[in-house]
Amino acid sequence: MRAGQVVSLNAKPSQEVPLRPEDIALDIRYEDCRSAGDQQTGRSGRASGRRSAGRHLAERAAQLRREADRNPARRHRASARQKIRPGVMVVARSLRAHTALVAALQARDVHRQYEAVILGALIAGGSVDAPIGRHPRDRLKQAVVEEPIGKHALTHYRVRERFRAHTVVECRLETGRTHQIRVHMAHVKHPLIGDSTYSNGLKLPKGATPELIEALRGFRRQALHAEKLEFAHPVGGALVSVSVERPADMENLIGALRADTKASVSK
Repeated sequence: MRAGQVVSLNAKPSQEVPLRPEDIALDIRYEDCRSAGDQQTGRSGRASGRRSAGRHLAERAAQLRREADRNPARRHRASARQKIRPGVMVVARSLRAHTALVAALQARDVHRQYEAVILGALIAGGSVDAPIGRHPRDRLKQAVVEEPIGKHALTHYRVRERFRAHTVVECRLETGRTHQIRVHMAHVKHPLIGDSTYSNGLKLPKGATPELIEALRGFRRQALHAEKLEFAHPVGGALVSVSVERPADMENLIGALRADTKASVSK
């Protein structure tokens, strides 16, 4: 290119993949006519035959329209249903709500609290302040990389329960980078149980009970649970606090770790 040259582009829009609704049960902890709080399904939002959070919400939007047509009074009702793992998320139902939530995230005014089970018996909590960006060799992974390629990322963690070779930690995010907790905990040599992407595989503690061995081998996802979200309502500013119980698979895993630690002490 040279100064003064004129460039003309004839852009062709790419083909849009329609998001078809799927009638799957949702556990809605908070909802109103201005914004919605919902829970993740644990699956990605890819445009494929897989059931995804996007498809769940498309069906929910269609359901809300049908209910409003039948009974306008239901437009202002909040709802609460059963539990779906593994965590809680917030979904904006309007452009105004979306803009406000993005601004709150950028201003670090959203409280995001997670629970994780990690490798290693920690003595105390701490913080990981390390920039995160695309892995230089594996484009499907994130990594701690120097700025400006890496973006500022800050994770605080504290010990909730310590076992012989593992720890349950509470994690709070100051930033929201992709895979932030997983990357940061692996960076400090304490990867999440079940994280095949950022750990070096399954490690069984020496002398582990048969029950713990079975629990560790059978846990086939990252031991990470988004347990709490708090933010100012995008319309009005009232505090919205949404939490969800620990999922059964993590409860069973922690129970096996606890029993293994007690068994080792009694020997």
